[in-house]
Amino acid sequence: MFIAMNRFRVNPERVKEFEQIWLERETHLQGLPGFVEFHMLRGPEKEDHVLYASHTIWRSREDFEAWTHSEAFRKAHANAGQSKREGLYLGPPNFEGFEVIQTVGNDSDA
Repeated sequence: MFIAMNRFRVNPERVKEFEQIWLERETHLQGLPGFVEFHMLRGPEKEDHVLYASHTIWRSREDFEAWTHSEAFRKAHANAGQSKREGLYLGPPNFEGFEVIQTVGNDSDA
């Protein structure tokens, strides 16, 4: 399994706008080979930003990399550089990729 994360530092005055953009966008992920699930996470609020992280789970690094070279990827990121978003982010997103080395599940039915 492979987890791809992007961390975003968002202007605290534009949090609602950021969340609306993500909640309304078409991800183009469903049905892709190896795609498992996507989460947008809201993290701690600092004085100058609110931290968010997109968290995508893939069956393998190869499936993730194939997606980054696909038409679906280009469509999902087509509006990423829109000028109306200037000042929304405090710098570019920070990508982090992780190979899963252990998974612990909940075996109980409770």
